[in-house]
Amino acid sequence: MSTCTRPATTAIASGRPRLSQLDVADGLTALLRDTTTEPRPDTQLEALTLAVAADLPVLLWGEPGIGKTAALTQLAVSLDLPLTTVIASVHEPSDFSGLPVIGDDPAENGVPMAPPDWAVRLVRAGRGLLFLDELSTAPPAVQAALLRLVLERRIGALQLPPGVRIVAAANPRSSAADGWELSPPLANRFVHLKWTHDHEVVVRGLGGTWPRATLPQLDPGKLPEAVDFARRAVCGLLAARPKLVHQMPTGETRRGGPWASPRSWDMTLSLIAFATAAGSSREVLSLLVRGTVGDGPGLELLASLDRLDLPDPETLLADPAGAVLPERGDLRQAVLDGVVAAVRNRPEKSRWDAAWALLVRALDTGAPDLVVVPATTLASLRREDWDVPESIERLAGAVSLSRRADRAADRAAVRTAAGAKARR
Repeated sequence: MSTCTRPATTAIASGRPRLSQLDVADGLTALLRDTTTEPRPDTQLEALTLAVAADLPVLLWGEPGIGKTAALTQLAVSLDLPLTTVIASVHEPSDFSGLPVIGDDPAENGVPMAPPDWAVRLVRAGRGLLFLDELSTAPPAVQAALLRLVLERRIGALQLPPGVRIVAAANPRSSAADGWELSPPLANRFVHLKWTHDHEVVVRGLGGTWPRATLPQLDPGKLPEAVDFARRAVCGLLAARPKLVHQMPTGETRRGGPWASPRSWDMTLSLIAFATAAGSSREVLSLLVRGTVGDGPGLELLASLDRLDLPDPETLLADPAGAVLPERGDLRQAVLDGVVAAVRNRPEKSRWDAAWALLVRALDTGAPDLVVVPATTLASLRREDWDVPESIERLAGAVSLSRRADRAADRAAVRTAAGAKARR
């Protein structure tokens, strides 16, 4: 017997199965991959799950190795959805538009476009998460073929079922292998989310515990209210700012990201409704809105959302003693300006007195400088036969002090500028 067979013979004789080094290595790998999840606040993960719940295509932007693919894999597991990954850059346009199949009589029956196997599997399953990876490395012809898939969920003659959600991932062109900018039509079909790493999440995840992705808990009782709020928010802004309805950027790079169009405003409306029904934070809503219509229009919409929640000036004038004013300075200023505007529109002595009482309450509960402009404007609305209320004496001191402070600041700025000029 040769010496090379003796160890195997010994192992068999002892009755113990002999493990190869590859078996041991596989066991170690399995232990390394044995991780768990925990509920943990994660703004970008919550934004992703909210957009998925709203059945809107999502595009994750991030540098290579940031964890986009791992996040999508964990999302599919958490939502109990079969994951289908398609690398867009390695497919031909016909893989998304359908492959022509010539039948017996093409002149009579036409040439049907057969879908690829992964699309057929999704239809058979009836549900799933379609992950379009490496989207920014797909050439323009492939991007054009993806338009119908992303928007209409059709591949050739095949219609994907409603239970299929679409999420894509891309690297910035500067870090993508042979990267392309996204075409404006394709970019405008996605909710764009910048995917970044959180140091604490990474450290805890490498220790074996990652955050868990869960669908938002929608309150059934808030659904009609959420839809009404979303429609008022979007329609109110676009009615006041019609130029925001369609704003395609001029630069190629920005056109490959989020920008305002009727389509993206429709997606924004859905996201506001879902975020309202789920009670999502303003940070989550900000990510979604700016990732759909862009930073400029998105920030304008977020500012207008704040004003939708402001109290009605007529309610405040009816009970100034019990008025609850916003804590944020800009919102408080908007409320006070609205009250003064309401008195201007319907000037009555009782309303004028109530407005002064409200300004006194604002003085007692917030920064004095916020009442300066409203008080000055309100004073100009006085009629000759209206007696000056006693409360105005308290406001007069605050207004006078604020004005003296402004004049002192102006004088200091003039002296600083003069000194700088003299030194030159």
